[in-house]
Amino acid sequence: MTDLSIAIVAYNNEEDVRQAVGSIVSHTGLKLKKKLYIVDNSSRPNGLSSLPEEYGELSYFKMPENLGFGEGHNYVLPLLDSKYHAIVNPDILLTEDSLSTLTEFLENSGAGMAVPRLAGTDGKLQAVYRREVTVLDLFVRMFVPFWFRKRQAYHTMQDMDYQKPFLVPFAQGSFLVVRTELFVRLGGFDSRYFMYMEDVDLCRRVNDCSSLYYCPDTQVIHRWERGSKKDPGLLAEHIKSMFRYFRKWGWKLW
Repeated sequence: MTDLSIAIVAYNNEEDVRQAVGSIVSHTGLKLKKKLYIVDNSSRPNGLSSLPEEYGELSYFKMPENLGFGEGHNYVLPLLDSKYHAIVNPDILLTEDSLSTLTEFLENSGAGMAVPRLAGTDGKLQAVYRREVTVLDLFVRMFVPFWFRKRQAYHTMQDMDYQKPFLVPFAQGSFLVVRTELFVRLGGFDSRYFMYMEDVDLCRRVNDCSSLYYCPDTQVIHRWERGSKKDPGLLAEHIKSMFRYFRKWGWKLW
């Protein structure tokens, strides 16, 4: 059994994946025995298949079609033989040994899943920690982001002390470390979401039987692309996933 498994789902972003893997390998302490998995959903040819030659602890899988984010991560579920599992986006960069810090935090706190301090390339904390998702909060965020400032501040937990750990109802799925046994028991991500909202759903299911905590002891760089705000097709997919989520969990309006 390894201490930690790490999964990254790629989609036409070879350079991002390579940078993420390089930062993980170079900044993770040797005491942490790890295994990396790259699940490649890409529609264009790339050179990611060479990564196992560069990193002996890495396995690469090319999908015949785009499975989506959640199903891409679920592909490695039967392969996991680790104590902890990291769900990592390709747009993540490590600048310190964040994975050792987060596994130690889980070990000491008893939490089921942990999220670090996620900051942009400017070093500023990102608003990726949120209270329970409602129809109003999603509508405001996606369509009228300059309205309801107080509501948005409350939803994104800006009233919390980020120097201390605290329970998080929903943390964006860009960088999460979870107990592998819990992740497998929950069946990973709900495959009904092709893209978007699968992280909200997972966080809710984790908190239903365990806990998700913010860990202030380490910072990870997140080059947040916010694709659904730029691409009409991704926006449509985001809206479809929102409907799936509220049909599953109930239509909480505000």
